[in-house]
Amino acid sequence: MFFNFNCSSIKFMKKVTLSANQKALSINLDPHIYGTFSEIGAGQEVVRHFFRCGGASGTIAKAMSAYDMDVSDAIYGKEESGRYVCDSRLTKMLEREFLLLEERLSRKKHPNKTFFSFANTVATTKYNNQSPGHGWMGIKFQTKAKEKPSEIIFHFRLHDRDARAQQECVGILGTNLMYASFNYFQSPKKIIKSLYDNLTKDQLEIDMVQMNGNLFSDFDNRLLSLYLVKNNMTEAVIFSPDGTNLQPSDILYNKNILAIRGSFRPVTKVNIDMIKNGYNHFIKEKKVNEKNLQVLFEITLTNLATKTKKSSDKNLENVDVKKIRDQDFLDRVDVLCSIGQTVLISNYGRYYKLLDYFSRFSSKRMGIILGIMNLKDIFDDKYYNHLDGGILEGIGKMFNQDLKVYVYPYNAGGAEILSTKNLEIDSKIKPLYDYYVKNKRLVDIKGYQKEYLDIFSNKVLYMIRNNKVGWENLVPTYVDNLIKENKLFGFNKKTK
Repeated sequence: MFFNFNCSSIKFMKKVTLSANQKALSINLDPHIYGTFSEIGAGQEVVRHFFRCGGASGTIAKAMSAYDMDVSDAIYGKEESGRYVCDSRLTKMLEREFLLLEERLSRKKHPNKTFFSFANTVATTKYNNQSPGHGWMGIKFQTKAKEKPSEIIFHFRLHDRDARAQQECVGILGTNLMYASFNYFQSPKKIIKSLYDNLTKDQLEIDMVQMNGNLFSDFDNRLLSLYLVKNNMTEAVIFSPDGTNLQPSDILYNKNILAIRGSFRPVTKVNIDMIKNGYNHFIKEKKVNEKNLQVLFEITLTNLATKTKKSSDKNLENVDVKKIRDQDFLDRVDVLCSIGQTVLISNYGRYYKLLDYFSRFSSKRMGIILGIMNLKDIFDDKYYNHLDGGILEGIGKMFNQDLKVYVYPYNAGGAEILSTKNLEIDSKIKPLYDYYVKNKRLVDIKGYQKEYLDIFSNKVLYMIRNNKVGWENLVPTYVDNLIKENKLFGFNKKTK
């Protein structure tokens, strides 16, 4: 026999993962939760759980599926993009249904109800098309009667190849969201973690999440992006200069992409010189449209954390995520965002994996900006022992894309400047290396500032933390003021 319990009376089960049916029933039996479900594309997969488990009349004011496109447009309006599975459609669904709920339900009759509007718009794999499914899901909800609603929205990718399996995944995912919203709203990270209850990461990838409203006003949404990557819920996330979490396809679809990888701890004049000159090279390419170009500053988990003792050159992705400090992460991105940059956080230790990721969204020419010593690592066969085809397979995967690599020089001491022309490469790999140089897939950056070649982020960080004179001249204009005013990177703080 199943016990009658509500959302706040299951402490004895807190170590047990409730099934979707149990979660739906606990919501239905709560006398205060009341609202609407609106689902487009994959049917009524979420609300079905609430109807089946019993007690739905106490929770569901309305359930609908505007499946026909013309009907959907008549209710929510047309999208400028012409798409139906998009964040703007989801937002319109949430806002309209919540507004109608407040207009149509009398507070005299429902004085203690906490209203909600749940919505999703999903495209599952079609019978004649094996492209992966994906969708947007969200909830606008109250935790106290009459308070201003808060909102959770996210984008997800479905990895099952069967449409029915994808639909079942959506149903469980939505039920998890409903339950988490009313039970874990004080812990955004717990909300995200619980979305995977009764699901696996092989079934589902969440690559963007945003939480808005009074309930989440003290929480930085960028930390949610970091949390997704740290916990292998996705391999990469992107957010804009204003700190908004972005859905990757919205910003990368069919674009020329130019990326620079670094620790940016902090961003220095070298980083800016690299991106400026690399950009100038890239836009001169015939296959590059400057108006259709997206620049990304990428920070990998290996740049955010030290490697574990078990990690090695064979496994660059094996990092101790517990050593990634939230504030250190925010310090870096605060500076990058302040200079107008779009930031990518990834778990791609190797460049060929990053290029594979970009190729999901675009087949147009891409560019990577890196230092000469990073290029040397790319052509070091010890980094490819995990591949059956070794370095030939790894390099082949990287340059299988329409790619240009722009290489920033290095001051090797004295008058010697290392470039692609004089970099020492193992004799076994040298013919392959020479091939890419000759075919201008590897391009030396011109016009660089020679006086910047001796600037290194770790040296600047040391100077900042130890109040050494002169670090201000090593970072971009205004960045020094930002670091001082906000005491970033341990400025004016004693380190252990």
